[in-house]
Amino acid sequence: MTTAPGDSPVTPPAGLWSRNFSLFFAARGIARLGDMMAPVALAAGLVLSGYGAGAVGAVLASMTACFAGFVIFGGVIADRVNNRVLMIGADLVRVVVQIVMAGLFYTDHIVVWQLCLLSAVNGICAALFQPGLPTLIPRIAADVHGANGAIRTIESLTTMAGPAVAGALVGLTEPGGVFVAYATTYLASAVCLALLRLPAADAGEAVAAKESSFRSDLVQGWQEFRSRTWLWGVIVIWMVLMVASWGPTMPLIATEMVSDYGAGALGLVNSAMGAGMAAGALIAMRVRPVRPLRAGGAALLLYWLQPASVALGLPVPAIAAGLALTGAANAFWGVMWTTSILTQVPADVRSRVHAYDVAGSVAMAPVGQALAGPAAGLFGARAVLGFNAVVSVGVAIALLSVPAIRNLRRVDGTPPAKKPARIFARGLRR
Repeated sequence: MTTAPGDSPVTPPAGLWSRNFSLFFAARGIARLGDMMAPVALAAGLVLSGYGAGAVGAVLASMTACFAGFVIFGGVIADRVNNRVLMIGADLVRVVVQIVMAGLFYTDHIVVWQLCLLSAVNGICAALFQPGLPTLIPRIAADVHGANGAIRTIESLTTMAGPAVAGALVGLTEPGGVFVAYATTYLASAVCLALLRLPAADAGEAVAAKESSFRSDLVQGWQEFRSRTWLWGVIVIWMVLMVASWGPTMPLIATEMVSDYGAGALGLVNSAMGAGMAAGALIAMRVRPVRPLRAGGAALLLYWLQPASVALGLPVPAIAAGLALTGAANAFWGVMWTTSILTQVPADVRSRVHAYDVAGSVAMAPVGQALAGPAAGLFGARAVLGFNAVVSVGVAIALLSVPAIRNLRRVDGTPPAKKPARIFARGLRR
């Protein structure tokens, strides 16, 4: 990893709320606010224009598929260049994408393939941005677990606020106004990242990165990922969740809520989910179990409430309560999972391992999203959501049934760079 002029040899301060962490905290919160505004605007804009779950699923699948397809390459790039510069560039490109998206909605020029293309570009940018996060966090915070909990909390709070803000903006400015606001959040994120003063990366890692080839780095990341049963075991199980529950649940809930209750109700239940996520993240900051993935898997036993509450046709307050509990479970799992990766995987391969993690986690989501419309047409949206609920319970049980996952023990701090791995990379290149 190369260094930037703003990098310094200073190590992260012992306290969590340093200048660097505060800027990063703001960047993640603002970006998440925009991310949660966009789905409401997209669903409302397409439904009001006469499109259904198929169109919403296709646009979402375009972004997710490109994200999953490119994130592995993004991980290699992030380990070879200054990842902060890469992240800032990705944010700036996404500013342009969202401005163009806003123009299409403002002019009523809503063509699904064009929206899919823009979403695809957005997904590629996200694939370049995401792998830099696990390498950046330990450079700005000594308490990795606390940092993950704090970041998850602000992301959860903005998850709660984003749909409500989007619902209000849709009423005031039409969906196009939401995408203008979305572009602004990426611009703010880029500015915050540019203001970071990072500790210098290890010089030995940078030299080794230059000596290894792109292909050898890609293969080495796979070897590191494959060597950890707890890591690839979770991903294999998660792929089932993506295709059979998570993927179809998002567009189906969005279209069902907008069609039956209106865009405001969709914003309300998503805000409730955000509130639950904030609560789950705060709990995760306080609770540091010896076996984090066992605790996280147990929390995911609540995930079935999200699709089931809509499948049963419950009143909006009951749906909101179900999504709040689901949000708490997801956030708690997220902190346990991310902290496990940051504390179990050496720094010099972390971006690549995280990229394989992310790619596997979301690889099947586009399939689920694309199948949402056809499945709803054949069986009915609520029947499909009921099936999603059953699958989610099975996934949580599967996570708890694998010894390598449930028995993984907590590690405090972050592991050092794995120097022999670079020797492997150079030997592979020769």
